[in-house]
Amino acid sequence: MEPITQDQNHNRTAERNYRDTRREHNDQTAKSMDNWKGLGGYYHHRLTEVYSFLVAPGMRVLELGCGQGDLLASLKPYIGVGLDLSIEMVKRAAARHVDLSFFSADAMNIGLEGPFDVIILSDLLNDLWDVQAVFNEVRRLSHPRTRIIINVYSRLWELPLSLAEALKLAKPTLYQNWLTVDDIANLLNLEDLEVIRSWSEIFWPVRTPLIDAFFNKFLVKLWPFHSLALTNILIARPQPAPDLKDKPVVSVVVPARNEAGNIGNILDRVPEMGGGTEIVFVEGNSTDDTFETIKREVAARPNKRCQVLQQTGKGKGDAVRLGYSKAEGDIFMILDADMTVPPEDLPRFYHALVSGKGDFINGVRLVYPMEKQAMRFFNLLGNKFFSLAFSWLLGQPIKDSLCGTKVLRRSDYDLIARNRDYFGNFDPFGDFDLLFGAAKQTLKIVDLPIRYRERTYGTTNIERWKHGWLLLKMVFFAASRIKFV
Repeated sequence: MEPITQDQNHNRTAERNYRDTRREHNDQTAKSMDNWKGLGGYYHHRLTEVYSFLVAPGMRVLELGCGQGDLLASLKPYIGVGLDLSIEMVKRAAARHVDLSFFSADAMNIGLEGPFDVIILSDLLNDLWDVQAVFNEVRRLSHPRTRIIINVYSRLWELPLSLAEALKLAKPTLYQNWLTVDDIANLLNLEDLEVIRSWSEIFWPVRTPLIDAFFNKFLVKLWPFHSLALTNILIARPQPAPDLKDKPVVSVVVPARNEAGNIGNILDRVPEMGGGTEIVFVEGNSTDDTFETIKREVAARPNKRCQVLQQTGKGKGDAVRLGYSKAEGDIFMILDADMTVPPEDLPRFYHALVSGKGDFINGVRLVYPMEKQAMRFFNLLGNKFFSLAFSWLLGQPIKDSLCGTKVLRRSDYDLIARNRDYFGNFDPFGDFDLLFGAAKQTLKIVDLPIRYRERTYGTTNIERWKHGWLLLKMVFFAASRIKFV
């Protein structure tokens, strides 16, 4: 073992002094909280609303810098663990929330075993000696599907917060790190973590009836007010390390209405992927012989793994949900029976998912030139408008919201389905039930461009103006349930 140099010894002493000073300061802060009359109550209330939107109940949640544990408890975790440097904070947290576990430790050396589904660092990074070292611990305690949620003060608020402390309207703090979103994203990247999305919250941090809701649920989401927000929120995940030995079974759900002429081609052209491919046909309300054709063509190919279902409800959304409820694979795909998306492109979606490029792979028809008559002009114009609208609303690039081909893992679909009550049964298409659910469950959405082909059989089931009006209503619905919450 090499001897410790004078510089190394100096650094260790400085780190220890830094940590001890903050522990003592936070212990004193904890003791004063019973009589605290400052203005931070509304700020923490609003953060609780935001985190409750992002974290589904029943998860395994770890909060670093948990304070008195109120945020952690509000998330209703299946397993909730809070860690704080302050011994006094941990004592108070344990007394307030007896069903959760709390420990006093340095976030750079946590000493716990994971993994956790969600790891929270709320207003913690500004106080840390070494942010990268903490991210290293976070990575160790994560599994491939873990979500890391971070919020930090914006540097624009450094002077106002200092003034509030001087006036004893905010809890006193020691000197801080002031990190930008780019700084944090870079430090995460150094520890093999990646940002899924980031945004700003809280423009008016004081309880003021009507005004606080308007400023913090609506105004802060708009330009230029978002740049003046008090706190930045980031959602990150572990960068994927794909297991190429993993061979999941793929279920391709094919909603089919008046598509008799395409069924044989679908069966012949859908490729085998992963550990095998299952084709799940869901026929509904056809006026031709689609259902009989499906049964006949499937029977003629006994080597194909298929299911044939007939929906009792209406709409593609109902068909997709029925297909997913019966599918037996580990990966769920949708293939429209009109074959305007070639079945031969499905392996691209498979590889994008299993390689970890994204959690939800969304087909895009608006990159490559289309075949003649594949999409009419006003449909194309509408799709481009809605791509901009939904990208802004969901906080991730969504270039084509209505491409029928969407791919995700069964486990992620199950999470979306368990929390579907938040949106309700609102979507006749099925695309938005999945897109909104994926955004709500903080899945990383990745666009995958494909070449959109002209129909070779039948006519489109899309009614341009009627469905365009429905899409516009979807925009307002998404705004109320995802953006302005």
